[in-house]
Amino acid sequence: MLRRKVLACLPFGVLAAAQQQQPQLPPPRDDKEDEVRLPNGKLQRDEILKSEYDKSLQDAIDLQRLSNELRTDLEKTTPFVMSISLIKKTEEIEKIARRIRGRLKHT
Repeated sequence: MLRRKVLACLPFGVLAAAQQQQPQLPPPRDDKEDEVRLPNGKLQRDEILKSEYDKSLQDAIDLQRLSNELRTDLEKTTPFVMSISLIKKTEEIEKIARRIRGRLKHT
């Protein structure tokens, strides 16, 4: 009889112990309180996002210009001779692409 009572209470004891061991989560943050406003009244976060967007657009324009230059330079060369400037342009294209990707990942 006592054994049945102990076995019947066992799940409740395990649940109570599990609830006590769970870490306490901080209360939800109110993002409206954390918003930083600039002197002109605009949100700082919005201005940062706009700036990152503008930088990415400019980088995309540079990327397009460099890729067009690379294409025309490749058309001028022969299959047996490649210039150092072609390699430098491909490295610059790669650098700009990484920069754009980095910005997109953080937004």
